[in-house]
Amino acid sequence: MRRFILLVMIAVYAVPHLSGQIKSGVTKVKTHKIIFQMVSKDTADHTTLMRQIDNIVTLEPKSKLEVVCHGPGISMLMKDKSVVHDKLMVYASKKVDFVACEFTMTQKNISREQLVDVCRTVPGGILEIVYKQEKGWNYIKSGF
Repeated sequence: MRRFILLVMIAVYAVPHLSGQIKSGVTKVKTHKIIFQMVSKDTADHTTLMRQIDNIVTLEPKSKLEVVCHGPGISMLMKDKSVVHDKLMVYASKKVDFVACEFTMTQKNISREQLVDVCRTVPGGILEIVYKQEKGWNYIKSGF
């Protein structure tokens, strides 16, 4: 009898909470601030990142997103190498911030004109990530 009463109490408490998650699919928490680090030149990684951004923008449209590209990952932002150029344009219009590392640009002799128009540059990609993390942004590494 005690087990039955315990099970009923658990059910009475748990069911309303579970049904809320089932109906909405995702529990709304707050506006997310996410910074992605792209260091891979692999175009499959670039495509995967675009898919992940699409998921976030769809589920949490008020999220603030920034993608920092440095090292080999800067190819994602180059006009003549990017396979996701069209997606960059779409997500930039949805306020996703794309950033290129000036240190990498210097190291690889890349001019600003070689980059897609929707990106901005920062002196150091890693420091940009550190600054954002210090302001409470969540970090995700993309590509390997």
